[in-house]
Amino acid sequence: MAGPIRDFAYALLHALRNLLPIILVVVAFQALLFREWPEGGLAMAGGLLVVALGVALFLQGLELSIFPVGKRLANQFARRGSMPLLMAFGFAIGFSAVVAEPALIAVAEQAREISGGRIDALTLRLIVACSVGLVMALGVFRVILGHPIHWYMIGGYVLVVTVTFFAPEEIVGLAYDSGGVTTNIVTVPLIAALGIGLAASIRGRNPLIDGFGLVALAVMVPMISVQLYGILVYADPGSMTSGAELVALGGEATKPSGPMGMVLELFGMLRDVLPILLAVLFFQYAVLRHPLAKPLKVGIGFALVIVGLYAFVIGLKLGLFPIGQRMAEQLIGYDSWLWVYLFAFAIGFATTMAEPALIAIGQQAEEAAAGKIQGNAIRLLVALGVAIGITLGVHRIITGDSIHHYIIGGYLLVIMLTALAPRYIVALAFDLGGVTTSEVTVPLVTALGIGLASQIEGRSVLIDGFGLIAFASIFPIVTVMSYAILIERVAHWREAQP
Repeated sequence: MAGPIRDFAYALLHALRNLLPIILVVVAFQALLFREWPEGGLAMAGGLLVVALGVALFLQGLELSIFPVGKRLANQFARRGSMPLLMAFGFAIGFSAVVAEPALIAVAEQAREISGGRIDALTLRLIVACSVGLVMALGVFRVILGHPIHWYMIGGYVLVVTVTFFAPEEIVGLAYDSGGVTTNIVTVPLIAALGIGLAASIRGRNPLIDGFGLVALAVMVPMISVQLYGILVYADPGSMTSGAELVALGGEATKPSGPMGMVLELFGMLRDVLPILLAVLFFQYAVLRHPLAKPLKVGIGFALVIVGLYAFVIGLKLGLFPIGQRMAEQLIGYDSWLWVYLFAFAIGFATTMAEPALIAIGQQAEEAAAGKIQGNAIRLLVALGVAIGITLGVHRIITGDSIHHYIIGGYLLVIMLTALAPRYIVALAFDLGGVTTSEVTVPLVTALGIGLASQIEGRSVLIDGFGLIAFASIFPIVTVMSYAILIERVAHWREAQP
């Protein structure tokens, strides 16, 4: 029993460490700038602890159930050497992991409330999950055949930019945010391990060049599918309640409260994670026809996943969402926008430096690159890119500029850098753009954007409130590729010197 308790304590400390940069930045601004304890601060602090507890339970449940079963399935399929089975398994794992992603649940619920129900939360999640499942299948296909990743990325982002040009402004920010939240501490190691493991096991493949890239595709494809969904949804300009009116009325008011409400929410969590269990059981019994090892342990882990998700959602409502919106209100109260920019930069840099998925990818890249890349340098470059991206996204909300121009311009820059960057860095750079958004930072940054849009006159919460996650995903790609291009040019210049 000591082992599971020790693992849970480690997961709880890990979740608290993720929250620490946010707490430090918020406390610093409250103490040095506002010089006051925020209204409802005690409830917010309690909400943060509930978030940490929920994340710890969720991760512990995955470690007891989904992860070990998934790894055994992957090994058995790899030994069979069947591409159709590997692609089908990749789709199932990608779909089931993302459909229950806490950060995606949070963003989808926010979108449903703010759009007055026009954007359906479950439909949005299913679209994103199907997109990631297709990406996993496509990624397995690419690694096996050895196709260069940069052609996939250039072609994909040309398509992203083209769809963005035609998409309604109400869906663009949400679509890019939906792509950014598909990758976190749960999905990134799983997706990266599948790609690197396949590349390492196939003769003629390079783990650095061929193994990375799945995370990047998992970010890109949902951007396309969600924008296509938005084109369909907003093709009929029917009447709808405005986001501001819905927030004022209280979108959750009709739901039962008390014990009955708790029971209904727990059943909702069961519905959220059921696809993972069904996918695992199907491949275990219907395809491989082997009994499930340690079914009691798997069942306990599955229960912990449900309870952890429930605690996470409750903590969001009590802690992270109110903190982001409260900070937006306080910062706007000052005469200078400088403090808003400074807070955005500080939150982006501090949270990214502590992001565990980034640390894991940095270590994997350092091992695969054999001395070409330093993990700490990668973390600094990515953190700087996230800080710049969120600051620029905040500037867009303040000025009221169209997100189309920023997003299209940003990805045109990314496409240009992809053509110029050394091949060894391309897949890694795109993957790094997808690991910057965790289950902790996404809700806070989303709440900050919605808070700013709701407080600034003339801004639409739906059109202007979303999009910060997209900026946090674009600019790490820019900083990492720019650094690699610079290093390569300097190396060539030194070689040319007599």
